[in-house]
Amino acid sequence: MKLHWTAKKWVVVACHIAAWGLLFSLPYLLRPAYNSHEPVRNAAKGSNPTLFSFFMNMFWVLFFYLNALVFIPKLIYKKKSWLFVLALILSFAWSLFQSYSLSILFLKPEHYNFRMSFLFDFFIFLFFLASSTAYQMIRDRMRIERLTKEKETEYLKTELSFLRSQVSPHFMFNVLNNMVALARKQSDQLEPSLIKLSSLMRYMLYETDEQKVNLSREIEYLQSYIDLQQQRFGKKILLNVNLEQPDQEYSIEPMLLIPFVENAFKHGAGVMDNAQIDIGLIVKNGLLHLAVRNKFNDETIEYKDKTSGIGLTNVERRLQLLYKNDHTLHINKKDGWFAISLQLNLH
Repeated sequence: MKLHWTAKKWVVVACHIAAWGLLFSLPYLLRPAYNSHEPVRNAAKGSNPTLFSFFMNMFWVLFFYLNALVFIPKLIYKKKSWLFVLALILSFAWSLFQSYSLSILFLKPEHYNFRMSFLFDFFIFLFFLASSTAYQMIRDRMRIERLTKEKETEYLKTELSFLRSQVSPHFMFNVLNNMVALARKQSDQLEPSLIKLSSLMRYMLYETDEQKVNLSREIEYLQSYIDLQQQRFGKKILLNVNLEQPDQEYSIEPMLLIPFVENAFKHGAGVMDNAQIDIGLIVKNGLLHLAVRNKFNDETIEYKDKTSGIGLTNVERRLQLLYKNDHTLHINKKDGWFAISLQLNLH
């Protein structure tokens, strides 16, 4: 997975350096201006406050990352609270020892005020303890959210692959039934039907593995399927088909539209008199509109649904996964007609 530029290591390191630089510069930036020729007040002769501040700041940086990256993950997360408290006590004790040692070495005070140093270091210690704990909590939260998102993405990929794999056997089962029907009739249409079937299989085997296919190819696939069904049923069904070619090139999830057409033939042909199926597809300005309707018989539809495949349930799930906010699907049963209307934003 490609990282966003803000998550790259050099960017993170640069941000940390900039944050520390700003934090440790604040005392100098907020200090009132003074005459550069005036000596620093209360500074002993031969003292070096800059080195004192530098080494103390390095200790606080070390403590910040030690608490965030070691104490919290290794002790708090593993429920070793007493070790965590002990680590904090030892860290604070070391800060006092370092403050005393550096004061003697670089500040050279006449009298070391332990009480004042203790209170000063204690509040600084609490500040870095709180900030490092908050930093690690935010860091862990972001990591958990990233992992959760990655898992969801992988889950969706797996589910889509499974749903797509269901479509092919389901479709092939119905098409082979068509071939059997033509063979029984000893129809002259069997050979061209087999050629058309081979074209469909080539599409299913070699092109539908892609995440997207050309919409024109998908429409050609639909037309071939409809032709096969029309050869099977002949004059037993009134079929009105209008599949318009798109105004420009678009991509679409493969085998996304076929379940609607397949469902119409499954429930609207061969089981009732005066069967009729109307299929229309229009694509303009990036919007695809598919309308499929078929007459159905209330007495046979319930039986057929029990033995039917996963067509409409499958495609509705795929639409939710792939075009969650970019599709509108309406399914209606009224006055002996079963109708679906799909609008898909191809952009």
